[in-house]
Amino acid sequence: MRLWSLHPSYLDAVGLVALWREGLLARKVLQGQTKGYIHHSQLFRFRETENPIHVLDFYLKTVHDESIRRGYNFDLSKISPCESRPHSLLLPDKQLEYEFLHLLDKLKERFPRQYSLLRQTAVPHPHPLFQITPGDICSWEKKPVSSLT
Repeated sequence: MRLWSLHPSYLDAVGLVALWREGLLARKVLQGQTKGYIHHSQLFRFRETENPIHVLDFYLKTVHDESIRRGYNFDLSKISPCESRPHSLLLPDKQLEYEFLHLLDKLKERFPRQYSLLRQTAVPHPHPLFQITPGDICSWEKKPVSSLT
């Protein structure tokens, strides 16, 4: 499961669809509707909020907005309406950089054309849920990608 901190516009079609599906799975985990993934590290930052489902639904609404922009048909009824914006979650700049390099590594094989375009990005944008702050890779991040260390 990868709940990207990057803006979803950076993802290729495979990545965006996977993010939507994994986000919906994360939602079920947070609601106690599944036995798997309950200790998944990607859920830590949502669990530490006052209302994890609301925060995750806001996260997924942005993914949905990107899907609409691309002409996809993700089912918005799978999440609650996002009538208010949750407080931004702090995201260390090194975590964003790490995830961007991780995405580039995936795109190099999966979608070379997008890889070529994105590797020229000086500073990637985060998902709108996050506010960038100076800092290292998050402690919940499983392990560095070997080709990026």
